[in-house]
Amino acid sequence: MNHLGVIAPYKYEGMWVFDDPAVGLVREPFIAGIDTMIERLVASIPDADTGFRLLFSAAPFPGSTVELHWRREEMGGNWYYCPQFDMEGWLCPALFKYFDPAPTKLYARAEPKSR
Repeated sequence: MNHLGVIAPYKYEGMWVFDDPAVGLVREPFIAGIDTMIERLVASIPDADTGFRLLFSAAPFPGSTVELHWRREEMGGNWYYCPQFDMEGWLCPALFKYFDPAPTKLYARAEPKSR
């Protein structure tokens, strides 16, 4: 089964964050490399700082543009490697609000939010 998730990251106090009231998250930050990956991912999306749509799944889906490969667990979160950007990033334990266990691969696509 291909389960798609969607969040709408935006910049707050200079950091990429997202809200998801359905799972109890408010201004949950992306840090430790994932923030840099987001910068690259949204480089062509106008006004991405004010919010964009991020679709994600543990299975490939049509239009996905990045793939993250699980590397290791650390401090309750998980490190993933992105071959497209040749870098690693850490996803905090909030990942478990969407997946259990941490997926071996994650797929994502960023797109402008509907106005």
